[in-house]
Amino acid sequence: MIIGVGIDVAEIERFGAALGRTPQLAERLFLERELLLPGGERRGIASLAARFAAKEALAKALGAPGGLLWTDAEVCVEDSGRPRLEVRGTVAARAAELGVRSWHVSLSHDAGVASAVVIAEG
Repeated sequence: MIIGVGIDVAEIERFGAALGRTPQLAERLFLERELLLPGGERRGIASLAARFAAKEALAKALGAPGGLLWTDAEVCVEDSGRPRLEVRGTVAARAAELGVRSWHVSLSHDAGVASAVVIAEG
């Protein structure tokens, strides 16, 4: 059963400018391993913008309650390249309240826009 669906878009240039203006922003939004590609190189702005959109979409799928911590939702990458979500803390607690048992996430970026869709399933 679908418990919630969220979608979000982020303008890549605007997101990159925000990261440039506020260097601590990346640390507030992402875990260190989210900032890096599997090979250890720093992830590009388009990829980070898509991950930010996924976190926004996740919050929407949970009903956009206050008090969720950005770093309690992590966008991981399977060996196949498929993205997946891992949740903990505030996000896991809200998901448990709603009966969420699994997540589906899709990321994209093109033409200056990053987007994400998250489905919470119970």
